[in-house]
Amino acid sequence: MGMKKKLLSAVLCGAMVGTMMAPIATVQAADDTLVYWSMWESTEPQGQAIQEAVDAYTAETGVKVDLQFKGRTGNREALQPALDGGTQIDIFDEDIDRVNSMYAKYLLDLEDLVKETGYEETAIPGLMAACRDAGGGTLKTIPYQPNVFAFFYNKDLFEQAGVEKEPTTWAEFLDVCQKLKDAGITPMTMDDAYATSVIGYHLARLVGEDKVVEIVTEGKWDDPAVLQMAQDIEELAKNGYYSEMVGSNVWPAGQNTELALGTAAMYLNGSWLPNEVKDMAGEDFKWGCFAYPELENGANGIETNNFGAQVFGINKDTKMPKEAFDLIKFITTGEYDKKLADASVGIPADTTNTEWPAMVECAKPVIEQSTGRFTWAAGVETNVDMTPVIKENFIKLMAGSLTADEFVAAMQEAAK
Repeated sequence: MGMKKKLLSAVLCGAMVGTMMAPIATVQAADDTLVYWSMWESTEPQGQAIQEAVDAYTAETGVKVDLQFKGRTGNREALQPALDGGTQIDIFDEDIDRVNSMYAKYLLDLEDLVKETGYEETAIPGLMAACRDAGGGTLKTIPYQPNVFAFFYNKDLFEQAGVEKEPTTWAEFLDVCQKLKDAGITPMTMDDAYATSVIGYHLARLVGEDKVVEIVTEGKWDDPAVLQMAQDIEELAKNGYYSEMVGSNVWPAGQNTELALGTAAMYLNGSWLPNEVKDMAGEDFKWGCFAYPELENGANGIETNNFGAQVFGINKDTKMPKEAFDLIKFITTGEYDKKLADASVGIPADTTNTEWPAMVECAKPVIEQSTGRFTWAAGVETNVDMTPVIKENFIKLMAGSLTADEFVAAMQEAAK
């Protein structure tokens, strides 16, 4: 789950490419064959685990599956025109928000199939609720490969600094940062690619994601919450809680050379992070994880987080809806859900798979407590024209080269 799947601007570019391409000619598989377009590459751990699951499903049921690995770019550029052109695609997968926004009109309603099979009994409630929310109130996708965006940290460095408890409030978070600094440890770092998630999380903690979207899409940078957020970040910068490299880090410099090598203690990132840096961090790295802290008089607390998943959708025009759902269930529950999690160092989708890969086990409490959901960057990337200028000025704020007042003024000017 690398950066390629994350940036909303890339989503929109993919959509534009899809609409500009000529319709693809109708392609039909045999009547007894499911066609599954996968976002993975066949050589990736996810692709290999899914191939194994598909082969086992066919061997067990006799249902043939034409599994086509398209990769991220291939899926984004070709899926929409293929569906528009009538190509047989029974199942496809992608990120939850992308599927439910870009491909909603192609999706089969899955409520009855879920009830008939008792699927929901072992699914993560927060993720199923997120799929319903993204689907306009009804279930049109099935989640797998869950992820959560939170503070990941080095447990050994916390212990060295005498930090005994993960912070849940902003005051406790500031105390942790000071303890780390007093121990000669850089409290946290950040990379340019994820900077918008910091500002998004903080603003959404203060006023909720809907208000964040309003601020960035309507240019309401004079909202008091923007100044409050900027003052909180300015305090972190003034106190030396950010790495000296935070103003110049280009992803993946911060996560690879500071967090993984033990010179910075914390990094706000997704649960894919431990897997991305495991070769540099080494087997002895002890991972910890906690939700973005609650802010005083904020709109929500640590029960609301940016979490999500990849999701499976079934084409509403499929001739084999039951078989398609059975295959999805085969992949996302039991043995093959566990194999997928282990292969990719990811989070299981099946709650009965209670043994998580060791590197991401620390995220379990954050997932389990999450009843409210932020989308990617908590809505701060909704206005794609503003995203680059938000990122540029926010990085300067973290680096201490802009004050809170200067940040607000810069954003107000950019929004004119």
